[in-house]
Amino acid sequence: MVREQSGLGKGTAGFCGAGSRVRLIGMRRSVGVVGLVVGALVGAPLSAEAGRGGLQRELDGVVGVAGVGAQVEVREGRRVWRGRSGVGEVGTGRAVPLAGRFRVGSVTKTFVATAVLQLVGEGRVGLEDPVLKWLPGVRAEGVTVRQLLDHTSGLYDVLNTLPRPPEAEFYANRWRTWTADELIARALVHPPTSKPGVVYKYSNTNYLLLGEIVEKATGVSYAEAVERRVIRPLRLRDTYFPGTSTAIQGPHAHGYVPGPDGPLIDYTKMNPSVFGAAGELISSTRDLDTFMTALLGGRLLSPELLRAMRTPGVEGGRYGLGLTWRTTTCGTTVYGNDGDALAYQTWVFSTADRRQRVALLLTPNFDVDSDDVVDAFLDKAFCG
Repeated sequence: MVREQSGLGKGTAGFCGAGSRVRLIGMRRSVGVVGLVVGALVGAPLSAEAGRGGLQRELDGVVGVAGVGAQVEVREGRRVWRGRSGVGEVGTGRAVPLAGRFRVGSVTKTFVATAVLQLVGEGRVGLEDPVLKWLPGVRAEGVTVRQLLDHTSGLYDVLNTLPRPPEAEFYANRWRTWTADELIARALVHPPTSKPGVVYKYSNTNYLLLGEIVEKATGVSYAEAVERRVIRPLRLRDTYFPGTSTAIQGPHAHGYVPGPDGPLIDYTKMNPSVFGAAGELISSTRDLDTFMTALLGGRLLSPELLRAMRTPGVEGGRYGLGLTWRTTTCGTTVYGNDGDALAYQTWVFSTADRRQRVALLLTPNFDVDSDDVVDAFLDKAFCG
């Protein structure tokens, strides 16, 4: 669900995404060399360099080092470049679908945070509301809604309680249905890692709790609330909450995790209830671009709430209320989120004026940490 912030790398965490990725480095795939598939130009190229294959070469480099396959959408104003590299399924030579769907991991948190902030704008939830006001049976003394959103709650991360490859229990849990209550209880049996509001510490537990608060405030599940408030109004046709459904609907690349004996195994199908409100969502590069453009353009939140979303929880931090940001090598600040959903890794970022935007999916090979090579691609896309 999550990863820790470091350098320009993913600024968020995930079960999923920003803050502390589910990293499985050091486990080799032993599946042979994955051939590269040439990307595709769609519409007007972003620049002469992109047209000559500059971005394609960068994308090929990402996959050559860290991935099985990748798809990307890069926009500059009204110009767009969509590319792909690697394969959509090991052993087939099948291309990654340019319009494919994938598990977005912690990018889900930005959708959930948007719904929470809409409820704040309507006066139905307060940023300074104690969590215990909404969930009186939860061991979250002194924690507020704001601190859940910006990861300063100090609550223990449920991710640290879950088995990972190559532990046998990880594979045994593949089809298991988890409830939010069960996951929250696993986390909160552990003491807090810090006092509320003191330090930034990414925790997927925060967004599991926010999902429960949304349900209490609206009378519907967090999935239904986000669908009503964000997905349907923006007509995000590729975006949905799968619940306990194990398959990805529509065209998609296959995703992989290290198997118990080392080689990658296909992990495309799995029960995503383990992610919950912290990272369950499925989407596409097109839909993520539409969402981030609408969010930063003020279509979903008031100017005041959007400013709050872009305000760090701690001085000098890079994570606000469900939104993160980073500075590229050319000095450009970009806003968005990233996510890790085991077999799928996602980045979606935009300049504040929405003129330049990037949405990228990678199906990792776990030979290396993908952040460094993806950061190079983002720098190329935003800085030329």
